[in-house]
Amino acid sequence: MPQNLIDKDELIRQLMADRDRLFRENSRLRTATNIAPEEMQQVHNDQLAAKDTLINKKEALLRQKEVRIAQLEKQVDYLKRQLYGGKAERYINPDPQARQLELFEGVDLLPGEKEAATKAEKEIISEKEARAKRMEKAKKSAVRKSLPENLERKIEHLYPEGYNPQDWDLLDEQEPLYTEVLIKEPTKFYVLRTYRHKAIRKSDHLIVTADCPVKPIAKSYASSSLLADLMVDKYVDHIPFYRQHKQFERLGMKIPEPTILGWFQQVSDLLMPLHFRLWELMKKTNYLQCDETTLPVVRNDKHKTVKGYIWLVRDPMSGREYFYWDKGSRSGEVVLKLFNGYQGALQTDGYERYELLDGKKGIILLSCWAHARRKFSDAIKNDRERAESALEQIQLLYEVERQIKDQALCFEEAAKLRVRLAYPIMVRFEKWLVAEHAKVIKGSPIEKAILYTYNRFNKLSRYHLDGRYNIDNNGIENAARPVAVGRKNYLFCQNDTAESTAIIYSFMGCCKAAKVNFRTWMIYFLDHVHDYDQDYTRDIAELLPDNLKDAGVL
Repeated sequence: MPQNLIDKDELIRQLMADRDRLFRENSRLRTATNIAPEEMQQVHNDQLAAKDTLINKKEALLRQKEVRIAQLEKQVDYLKRQLYGGKAERYINPDPQARQLELFEGVDLLPGEKEAATKAEKEIISEKEARAKRMEKAKKSAVRKSLPENLERKIEHLYPEGYNPQDWDLLDEQEPLYTEVLIKEPTKFYVLRTYRHKAIRKSDHLIVTADCPVKPIAKSYASSSLLADLMVDKYVDHIPFYRQHKQFERLGMKIPEPTILGWFQQVSDLLMPLHFRLWELMKKTNYLQCDETTLPVVRNDKHKTVKGYIWLVRDPMSGREYFYWDKGSRSGEVVLKLFNGYQGALQTDGYERYELLDGKKGIILLSCWAHARRKFSDAIKNDRERAESALEQIQLLYEVERQIKDQALCFEEAAKLRVRLAYPIMVRFEKWLVAEHAKVIKGSPIEKAILYTYNRFNKLSRYHLDGRYNIDNNGIENAARPVAVGRKNYLFCQNDTAESTAIIYSFMGCCKAAKVNFRTWMIYFLDHVHDYDQDYTRDIAELLPDNLKDAGVL
């Protein structure tokens, strides 16, 4: 018998599978021969179209991913600059000899415009080089300053080891060697108890009791100095109230947190009439700057932190500042309500809601060159040649402002210098924007910078008409810094205390502008605010920091 027997069932299965395969193949061939060539071509075209659609979808997806990657890379670069890079926005070419003026040679300028721009640029650069030489000559080595003479000094004497007056003679009794160190002692609390004596007058037997001292907050043991320190620690040194509560405990004084919050609210209530009066006076001026910044607040109904906006208005002439809170809104209604009745120039950033004022009679909008410069600075990696060329032209405008500052020119002289030097540069720059916009890629950072500047160029160029106007809005952005630093420390405000926060920041800014110590002013205000409770003939504006300084009180 053979060693390997053939399995009949397996053989039958293989034969059936082969016959089934052959049958299906013959059926497919039979069907294919019955299809018309046009239909075969259509099926083939449909298959190719499906493949093309799939490829297009993949390419679109890749383009979206590339755009998203570019956006994320831009964000990462920005965050790196914020963390590790320099914060100054002033543009300085690392190679002053490497000029980028080739791009401006092809601008279609009138002969007179070209000559004026070239002449103005040469004069600006010449003055810049002269100022650099003066600054280099005036440089001095740093010397450590001695401690202020007005500080109290306690004296101690150290003698050589084994010294006694009988066996030793002092060689430097008149001018001994000495060293000084600065000593700080902890703050301390003390209680001022005031006795109110009662006496009888012998002539008419009239009994009289000494008047009770007027307190800033009725029926409270908080003094003006304590209340002022609470405000200074919170808004100048950015120490939240709960940390101050802990500090008080370390000094042996327990003041409940609700009590501290109540004092804060009552102090802001006392300041509110002066806050209203401050805005009345500022609206009577004819040149203001405005900006807004975020202030997180906790909504009492949902106990959730939301982003609110606090508005800041600054008078560049007097330096007065007015912070305004309107339920955290940033809408155009706030702009219209805040500047209702105002007549004059208003300098702002590029926020579109300010455009609602552009058509108002008596209001002139000014834009900020620092914001335009920032756009080109962000576009350097996208188009270095055009971005640096634009930045150099903007830097020429700022050089004119430095000449005005260095020479301490009056407003009339400043306006004349701007017309002579800055205006020709701006004429050339505006035509360059038009010419270069047609050559850049749509949607690129450099195109956005060009559009941003050109769309606001009429508002950007108006500053040269009046010597009082500033070239940018940096003054008000610097004034908003305490809010930015504060929100990093106390993190958020309660919704019902945000308006009080705006009031405190307003007078902090006014004190800084008037070069008045905020604590000193706050104590004086709390001690004298009730003098205006009954006498309505007096103007509470007398208590503004700059008015008190002018009167010689502070």
